[in-house]
Amino acid sequence: MQETREQQVQNRFLHFLQEFRTINPLSGENFYYYHEEARIMRDNDRTTLNLDFTHITQTEGYQDLSIIMQTDFYQFEPSFRRAIQEFMFIQHQDVEDQQKLYFLAVFNLAATEKIRDLKANKIGKLSSFIGTVTRTYEVRPELLSAQFTCQMCDRIIDNVEQQFKFTEPKKCPNIKCDNKSKWTINLNKSQFTDFQKVRVQEDSKDIPAGSMPRSIDVILHNEKCDAAKPGDKCTFNGYLTVIPDVFSLSKPGLKSSMSTQNQGNNQRGQTQDGITGLKQLGVKDLCYKFVFIACSVETNNNRFNLQKQAIDDKEYTESLSDQDAKRGQQFDDFEKQEILEMKKQPDLFKNLANSIAPAVQGYEDIKKGILLMLMGGVYKTTKEGVHIRGDINLCIVGDPSTAKSQFLKFTCNLLPRSVYTSGKASSAAGLTASVHRDIENGEFCIEAGALMLADNGICCIDEFDKMDSKDQVAIHEAMEQQTISIAKAGIQATLNARTSILAAANPIFGRYDRSKTLKFNVNMTQPIMSRFDLFFIITDACRPFVDEQIATHIVRLHSQQEGALEPRFSQDQLRKYIRYARTFKPILTYESAQYVKEAYIRLRENDQTSQRTSYRITVRQLESLIRLSEALARVQCDDFIKVSYVQEAEKLLGQSILQVDETPKFIDDLEEQQPIQTRAMGIIEEELQQKERERRRQGQKIQLAQDEYLDIVRALTSFMIQKERDMQEEITEAKGVKWEDLAEWYITNKLDQIEHEEQVHQYERLVGAVIRQMINKERILVVVQDNEDCNLRELALHPNVPR
Repeated sequence: MQETREQQVQNRFLHFLQEFRTINPLSGENFYYYHEEARIMRDNDRTTLNLDFTHITQTEGYQDLSIIMQTDFYQFEPSFRRAIQEFMFIQHQDVEDQQKLYFLAVFNLAATEKIRDLKANKIGKLSSFIGTVTRTYEVRPELLSAQFTCQMCDRIIDNVEQQFKFTEPKKCPNIKCDNKSKWTINLNKSQFTDFQKVRVQEDSKDIPAGSMPRSIDVILHNEKCDAAKPGDKCTFNGYLTVIPDVFSLSKPGLKSSMSTQNQGNNQRGQTQDGITGLKQLGVKDLCYKFVFIACSVETNNNRFNLQKQAIDDKEYTESLSDQDAKRGQQFDDFEKQEILEMKKQPDLFKNLANSIAPAVQGYEDIKKGILLMLMGGVYKTTKEGVHIRGDINLCIVGDPSTAKSQFLKFTCNLLPRSVYTSGKASSAAGLTASVHRDIENGEFCIEAGALMLADNGICCIDEFDKMDSKDQVAIHEAMEQQTISIAKAGIQATLNARTSILAAANPIFGRYDRSKTLKFNVNMTQPIMSRFDLFFIITDACRPFVDEQIATHIVRLHSQQEGALEPRFSQDQLRKYIRYARTFKPILTYESAQYVKEAYIRLRENDQTSQRTSYRITVRQLESLIRLSEALARVQCDDFIKVSYVQEAEKLLGQSILQVDETPKFIDDLEEQQPIQTRAMGIIEEELQQKERERRRQGQKIQLAQDEYLDIVRALTSFMIQKERDMQEEITEAKGVKWEDLAEWYITNKLDQIEHEEQVHQYERLVGAVIRQMINKERILVVVQDNEDCNLRELALHPNVPR
């Protein structure tokens, strides 16, 4: 008897499963890959065989099978499943294997389509596309193969396959029976499987200009149910099919159905009358919609280790060797080597931070804050079951055109599970969750908002200050408890929103008022402000030194394009390192715990107002201090939190409570009094009074804007660092840089701004006062060779100044 084409395909696929061999990466020996896969399926009680499509395409002699799978996958899918069933029986010789339903999951396809490219020419063909899951439905049973009993002759009909709808036998096989419609289904003898429908939307970068984002319904079966969550960016492999869209012509919220009798005085042709007459026959069945039947799902989020797992007392007692063993299982040898080389780099924290948004010049502190937010703290659960968040929330407040949105865009593109939204264009329901009525069954269901879609990720909210007050109140719970509670339309649920929030806001009056504190410059309530771990303030002040650097960077960026961006680490390296660092769970040492308490007290004292209350530093900021310290320990891949990490966290946290240039900077231009008093000995009273008047005149404080003062300090520090490097390369007896050489260098660079001799003396006095301030107050410079004449003193950088 000649085999049918279905039997030929089944035998061909069975032969491939039995004969395919590949090299074991551990032992280096050839082994039967799918024999091992069958054993794993058996041990884990799985019924889905995972097939790497490259195994077929790259194996000689199976090109015909590869073409069949690509072009006629829907037609021959039953043949593939029967081949898997036979393969499992051959491997284990178990009778139960002949009764189980097995499924095929194909992955690693060569080409990936866009959602808008899934058209009629792709129906029934093996395809793959990438999209973001926006909505999931509940898991329901699906009837695959049914057994019926004839109600007239009690004849049993087995294996009646269902085709996207409830399908009964067309006629009783008994010759003496004419039954065509009276059947009883035997549920205990029928075969069911789980199925779930998810809604998938195309990626924003795939949307053409002026177009709306397109979506498609994806059907998941068996073990693939619940494999995709709302917000996941997934790769779906399967085939495209069409089903009748009978709900599109119905009234909103009503399920269309046929009626056998008129109700009331309805007019002929209305929906309640059903379909009558030949002209309307099958009108609703002529409207079809695309549905993608996915045989496998690959979640891209798993590659970044974003899952936040709470740790308890048992995990604290876990040995570090066990944690290292678990950590090593997540990375291959090449990735481990690359990460270890990155870890050995000097100034690791600075280099990693500068790799954040390399297109933005400067703002090193903001980049450090974003890096710590990506690292995150440790998510904990107490014995009472109280969850303590480990996510770090960050807000950037600044004048227009200060690159706030650039930071948000870069962070959103860096992570696979991130959501970018605008505060003004988002409502409370759009940020949290909303309740909708399902058009298919009329039941209410929950639609995920931005915070739910960003679960285990980052939610970037631009124009945060433009949000209405009622919308800001809606995210109070999500920012601290990291849950969203809903009680609407008979639905009461608590949903997870374990996300970090990166927000950008403009000052109330457009520009930051330097004479006021932060709370008077932003349109935020006190509860919202306390939920942010870090605040960064950017002012668009006129600073020639900084402006020149920014202009040079932007010009080079536009002229050389990608060549101008040369970060120390690429985005791929940054992702790998963050993924590795997030596996660490650092613990506070006794010394660091004591320092945390002292730092919290200092921050509270610096933040108190005239009413002796602290508006910015609360108990939440104490937890923020611990989270930032944990994130810094993760940056260094350290299992313990050192005091230096807490000091850096205190510095970052303290910036959010300081006023920006509240008053002008007053620099004391008074020389040390001791040398003057010593020289005054033996001088007559009149001369002493004259010198005292001269000293008072010269000792008047110099008023200088904060930005100008910082620019001078940066310039002098940069010169000292360069001189220090030059002295290390050259053999010299000099211990430092002379005071007069440092002042002369700065004045020489300002010659283009000097018009007359009086300005030279002003600059000499100014730079001398700043140098004195850097020695006595800032502790940036130290005197290594003293001299009565200050111009001859030799200066050097303080050992604690970062090089």
